[in-house]
Amino acid sequence: MRVFDRTAHARHRARAAAGFAGHDFLVRRAAADIAERIGGINRNFPLALDLGCHRGALGAALTEAGETAAKVKMLVSADLAPAMLAHARGPRVAADEEALPFRDASLDLAVSILSLHWVNDLPGALIQLRRALKPDGLFMAALLGGDTLSELRQSIAEAEIECEGGLSPRVSPFADIRDMGSLMQRAGFALPVVDADRVTVRYADPMRLIAELRGMGESNALAERRRTPMRRATLMRAIDIYREKFGLPDGRVPATFEIVTATGWAPHESQQKPLRPGSAETRLAEALGTSERKAGEKTGR
Repeated sequence: MRVFDRTAHARHRARAAAGFAGHDFLVRRAAADIAERIGGINRNFPLALDLGCHRGALGAALTEAGETAAKVKMLVSADLAPAMLAHARGPRVAADEEALPFRDASLDLAVSILSLHWVNDLPGALIQLRRALKPDGLFMAALLGGDTLSELRQSIAEAEIECEGGLSPRVSPFADIRDMGSLMQRAGFALPVVDADRVTVRYADPMRLIAELRGMGESNALAERRRTPMRRATLMRAIDIYREKFGLPDGRVPATFEIVTATGWAPHESQQKPLRPGSAETRLAEALGTSERKAGEKTGR
């Protein structure tokens, strides 16, 4: 299923490359979080990949993290847009997340920071990443989740229905935290963990938000998007609805970004495995120091 126009997305990303440093706060936040997680793992990673690297987000975060940088011996930066990639340091390769150019079992660590939400076949991309990892290799990804831009989506939808009598695809669909956990399991990752960070940003007006998205390279690249610009009357009505429904007392408007972070390991025989159901040798009641009762049995007063 082709949800996204990858050519358009690459064009948006390339257009944003030169000025991206002025709009990269979400990428820097997610990269710093992942660098901190890497620092907490008692292991070194001889060969690591930063997939969808923007301008070298992970490399910069590791450098800022000090001693954590020593855990990654070689970091390869990869991005769909060569214009973004040109700003990264170290080994670089132009690569599409949907068709990875890395051989199986070649990487110790694979990271992706706010890029995988633009992939048409996310399960397929995750499977490719798992295969590219060595056994017991680590995968970490941060991507935008289901609550992202909820205010903008609602405002545009209401404005289009009111002004044009229908809806057109404007804002990308995002995987939520439950979806991501299931996808990690489907892709064959062991010990998957998924969590979310909800970020609320305040803007002077909705147009500043729209300009920010363009600066991030996050403009509409849906395959079924309308090819003509939004009508001015519809846009103005969407802005009014945004202010009416979500405006803050100081006149500014909030925008929600949900960053979903997923972690998993390429399977290895040394990893912990769940016990077979019914194999426990100690009752939970004994461990808790309480009495065991049958289901439905009432407790005495």
